[in-house]
Formats: sequence, C-alpha cells, structure tokens
Amino acid sequence: MSLRDALRIREAEVTDETVYRDRRRLLALMAAAPALGLAGCAEAEPPPPSAARLTPEQARSGFRTDEALTRYEDITTYNNFYEFGTGKSDPSRAAKTLRTSPWTVEVGGECAKPGRIALEDLLRGVVDEARIYRLRCVEGWSMVIPWNGVPLASVLRRFEPTSKAKYVAFTTLADREQMPGLRFRSINWPYREGLRIDEAMHPLAFLATGLYGKPLPQQNGAPLRLVVPWKYGFKSIKSIVEIRFVERMPATAWNQLQPSEYGFFSNVNPAVDHPRWSQKTERRIAGTSNRLIANRIDTLPFNGYADQVAGLYAGMDLRRWY
Repeated sequence: MSLRDALRIREAEVTDETVYRDRRRLLALMAAAPALGLAGCAEAEPPPPSAARLTPEQARSGFRTDEALTRYEDITTYNNFYEFGTGKSDPSRAAKTLRTSPWTVEVGGECAKPGRIALEDLLRGVVDEARIYRLRCVEGWSMVIPWNGVPLASVLRRFEPTSKAKYVAFTTLADREQMPGLRFRSINWPYREGLRIDEAMHPLAFLATGLYGKPLPQQNGAPLRLVVPWKYGFKSIKSIVEIRFVERMPATAWNQLQPSEYGFFSNVNPAVDHPRWSQKTERRIAGTSNRLIANRIDTLPFNGYADQVAGLYAGMDLRRWY
C-alpha cells in the first residue's frame, strides 16, 4: 500500500474495524437507554495485596525504552477522550474549549490533610521528571510516549493517607460548557477511575503534565493526567479534578458501564482476550511511518513491565481479576 492510499483510509478503519464498530454500537445503545442503575455492577473485593519489593534499580529500568517514539503529531491527534467526542480526531479539534488555568484539585477521604489545592501548589517542590512509557489501548493499538511529570506517590504522600486508605479514586472534570461530549450519556459522567493504594504508590505510577517536553495538550488530558503504563490506557484518567482515598473499591467509568468487559484492574494481559476481540497483538503507532499503516506486534504481559509490577498481584487469579 502506498502512503497516498494509506492517507485515504477512513477513520473507522484506523482501529481494527470489529473493535471500532462494536465499541461504537455499545456506546450508541448506552446513550439511547435511560440512566441505568449500574452501581451494583462493581466487582467484589479482591484478595488482599501481597508485599511487592522493588529495588530502585528495578524501578528506574522501567522509566525508559529504546523503542521508536510515537510522533508528537500522532499522539495529539489520535485520542480517546469521550468528553470531546468518540472519534479519534474529535478531541484534537473540540478540546480547545477546555480551560486549563486556573486549575484546582480536591483531595479528600481517608487522609490527614484533605483540601482543595491549586495545581501549582499540588506539584510544588516535586522534581519534574521525563519518562518514556509504552501506552497500550484496550482497543488493540499502542504508542510509545515521552511524558513529563511527577511520581504519583510523591504527591499522594503529602496528604498523609490513613491506614483505612485501601484505594485511590480519581475524577475527571465534567463541565458541559467546556466539554461538548457530555451532552451524550455514552458514559455515566463524570469519568472516574481508581487504583489500589499499592498500585498508586508504585514507582511507575505517574502524574503527567506534559509530553515531548511541552505542556500537556488539552486533548491529551491537560493539565494533569494519570499514567499507569502496565494497565490498559483507559485507566490513565485525564484532566483530574478530584483525588480521594477510600476504603472500598471505587466505582469506575468503564467497569460500571460494562463490568464483564472492563475489569477494575485492567492490567495488560495477552492471555485474556476482550470478549469481542483478541488482546494477543497490538498495532504500534510509532516511528516515522504514517500512523494509518498497520504494524502489529505481540502484546507483552503487563505491557512489558512485568519485572516491575508482577509482584503486586502475587497470588491473584489474573484471569478473574483482569
């Protein structure tokens, strides 16, 4: 296929067509239905976590990769951010309405120092870092992204979570004036995600404020987003306005919408297929070739971060707790 032919591919074909059509069909069905009582769909509590020991050298080995980077142009124009539309190119056009300054984050729940804090104060004194992480979307495509930001644990510790804090819940901004996609109830807004406390405190868990050394664009989750590289991309919640330390597993957006397809943990696992497509391979969007040209590679357990994170799930049935 020539580059000219590739550029003629319709957006619907960028993601594998079966994935694209089925996810769109699901969203359309959910949007057409009345608000459903899905609160009872949350998973039961998993077994308690096992102790996971990680040396600083092991952690740092996960902060870099020699793989070809995805181009800035592709990272910023091929996005899932349903608050700005369900098409991959929708956010790059519609997210210009998102006002990222001033920005505050409400922190509360099971912690000694709750409060509403301005973003600059939230990050004050924490050394900005550059990390290159793989991003694996549940839809079967992936990128390699150079992020800028701070370790999530460094921020969370400031609020002194108590012994009751077993999970950390995150919430995205939900403002219809700024986010036109909120008019459609494809998801039970606001978008919510969560991690177990040991996952949140893991050295690889990251709060991104930029990419390629530039401030984070609106369509990529400005001004503050989570990056959890060993999990499917929808766990890396964007445009965070609330962080809560909680005792029970929090309800999360995709898990609440379709719990049989989107588990709370959602660790990348090629041995566990999505009910409607395989997770054994992925289409890597990276390097200098046009992003519309398929380049399939094998998917790795924990997205290639097993050496760093597998210990978090020792003793857990990863087919059940997907």
